[in-house]
Amino acid sequence: MTVILLRHGRSTSNTAHTLAGRSEGVDLDEKGREQAAAVVDRIGTLPVKAIVRSPLLRCATTVAPLAAALQLEPTVDERISEVDYGAWTGRKIADLVKEPLWTVVQQQPSAAVFPDGEGLAQVQARAVAAVREHDRRLSSEHEGDVLWVACTHGDVIKAVLADALGTHLDSFQRITADPASMSVIRYTDTRPFVLHVNHTGNGLTAALTPKPAGEPGAETAAPATDAVVGGSTD
Repeated sequence: MTVILLRHGRSTSNTAHTLAGRSEGVDLDEKGREQAAAVVDRIGTLPVKAIVRSPLLRCATTVAPLAAALQLEPTVDERISEVDYGAWTGRKIADLVKEPLWTVVQQQPSAAVFPDGEGLAQVQARAVAAVREHDRRLSSEHEGDVLWVACTHGDVIKAVLADALGTHLDSFQRITADPASMSVIRYTDTRPFVLHVNHTGNGLTAALTPKPAGEPGAETAAPATDAVVGGSTD
C-alpha cells in the first residue's frame, strides 16, 4: 500500500502568518488555488484509487480539482484533521514564538500539549492509526496494492513521516512539509519505506515506478516483497 501525503495549498492564514488550526472558513489564497489545480498534472497517470481528506475547508479546496479529474468522492476523516491548537488558534506566529511552550514544541514536541488543545503525541497516534486503517481497508476492497492520497496538514504529515522513518517524534521538526507538497510512504508487511519527503516538483510518476531489471539502481532496490510500486505549521 502506498499513500501520498498531500499538504493543502497555501492558505490565507499562511500568508497572514497566523496559526489557523481548526478555525472555520480558512481557505486557500490565489497561489494556493493554483497549487491545487497543479496537483492534477503532478499526479498525472498514477493509478490513484482513493482520496481521504481532513474535514477543514483548505483541504477540501485542495483536493477538489483532483477528485473531479479522477471522478472520486473524497472520504473525510477527522483523525487527519489539523492539530487542535486550543488557545493558540488564530494567534500571530510572531507572538507565539515568545511563549515558553514554543521552545518545547521546537525541542521536545513529544511533551508539547497546547493550552485547551491536544498534544503532538496524540496527533501522531491518531494520524498514524488513520493511515494504517485506510491502508488495510483499501487493500481489502481492491484485493492488493493500492495507491491513495491523504490530504492533510503540515504537522500531521511530519508526525506520520517521523513514525514511518522510525525516528522519535522529538525529531519531527527536522522534516519539512511545504504547502501543496507531497510525501510518499510505501507500507509493507515488514516496514514502511519513505519514498519522498516534501516533493514540490512537476510529477511523481518516476518516483513511484520501479526501475526495470538491469537499470542502474535496480540492483539496490528492496526485495520483491517490499518493493515500491511507484512540513512547517498549519
